[in-house]
Amino acid sequence: MSEEANLNTFAPRHALAESGTREIPRLAKGASVVVIGAGSFGGWSALWLLRRGFKVTLIDAWGGGNSRSSSGDETRVIRSTYGANETYFDLNVRALELWQEHAALFGRPVFYKQGVLWLCYEEQTPVVDDSIPFTIRNGVPYEYLTQVEINARYPLINARDIHHAYLDRAGGYLKAREATQAVQELFIREGGTYIQGKVNEPVLEGSSLQSVMLNSGKEISGSLFLFACGSWLGQLFPDVLGNVITCTRQEVYYFGTPAGFSYDDLPVWIDVDGRDFYYGIPGNSGRGFKVGVDIRGSQFDPTHGDHVYSAEVLRKARAFLVHRFPGLQDAPLLESRVCPYENSPDGNFVFDVHPHARNVVFLGGGSGHGFKHGPALGELVADVLAGTRQRPALFVLRRK
Repeated sequence: MSEEANLNTFAPRHALAESGTREIPRLAKGASVVVIGAGSFGGWSALWLLRRGFKVTLIDAWGGGNSRSSSGDETRVIRSTYGANETYFDLNVRALELWQEHAALFGRPVFYKQGVLWLCYEEQTPVVDDSIPFTIRNGVPYEYLTQVEINARYPLINARDIHHAYLDRAGGYLKAREATQAVQELFIREGGTYIQGKVNEPVLEGSSLQSVMLNSGKEISGSLFLFACGSWLGQLFPDVLGNVITCTRQEVYYFGTPAGFSYDDLPVWIDVDGRDFYYGIPGNSGRGFKVGVDIRGSQFDPTHGDHVYSAEVLRKARAFLVHRFPGLQDAPLLESRVCPYENSPDGNFVFDVHPHARNVVFLGGGSGHGFKHGPALGELVADVLAGTRQRPALFVLRRK
C-alpha cells in the first residue's frame, strides 16, 4: 500500500493484490465464529454469518452505535458515486436494497431518500462524471443541473462559484446510531449470542488463535475470529495493522436554522472542492443542519480522546456554511461531534487473513465511507467465508 494518506475517500483508487496474498479460509457449516466489534461492519457480518448457518458470538466493549464508535453519529450519507470505482458503486446498489428490505425487520425506517446533490466547481468533475455510466446501467441516472437551475430549485444555496450540480435521487441518508443498534437487536432476535466486553490484545498460539480474553477475565473460544472493531483494529494488532489502520478525529456540527424556512427539505449535499469536501445532511431528527468536514483531521485515540471540537476547524466550517448558505449567517451551533475515522492508506476496505494466523480475519478500513455499505459488505463477508463468493482484490491487506 501507499504510505501517502488520502485526504478524502470519495473515490478510493483501484488496487491490485501483491503476490503471495492468502485466500480467506472457507468454514464448514455450523462452525463457531467470534465477531469482535458491533459497528456497521461487524454487526452486519455477524447477522449474515448467522443466516448462513454459523454459530456466531458478537462482542463489543460498549455496544453497537456507542458514542466512541465510527457508527455512533446520528446520520450518515448513502451515495453511490465513486468515480470510476465500480466495485463500491455495485456494493452500494446492493446495500440500498438491503437497507430498505430490513426496515420492516427493524420496525422503524432508517433510510431517508432525500437525494444527494453534488456541487461541482469545474466543468469536468471525475469523481462524479466517471460514475455516470454506472448510474445509467443501473437505471438510476443522475440529473444534471446548471447554475441557473440550481438557483431556481434551491434558492437557499449560493451557487455563484458552482459550475453545475448532479442530483442523485436514489441516495439520501441513514440513521446511523439507530440502525447499528437495530442490527444488533435483530442479530439477537435471530439467535445470535451478544456479549458486552472489551477484548484484550490477542495472543497467538503457533499459527492460530484459540480464544480471546475479555477484560472481565472471561475467555471466548471459536473456530474463526473476525476482527471488525473499527478504530481499535490497529491497536489490537499493532505489529500487523499499526501503520495500516489509523484513527483520525473528524468533526461534524449541527447548526440551528431560522424558523419557517425549508432547510430540512434540501437534499443531502456534497461540496466537491477537491480538498475539504464539506458535506451536509438536513433535518437529523430535529438536531439541526449538519455540516461535516471530510478532510483528514489529527490522530485520535478512540478510547480516551475528548470529543470536543477544535475552534479553528469550527471557524473554517462556519465560514464555509455562511458562504454556501447565506441565510445561516447567524445560525447558532446546537451540537457538535467528533467522529473517529478508521482510515486505510488508500481509502479501500481491508478484508484479509492475519499473516501468521489463518483463523484470524480482519475487516476494517471504513475510512469515513464504509457505514452505508454495511449490509452488503456483511453479506459478502459471510458468503466468502461460506465459500460461495470471491473476495474483491482491492480489499486485500497487501496491495500495490
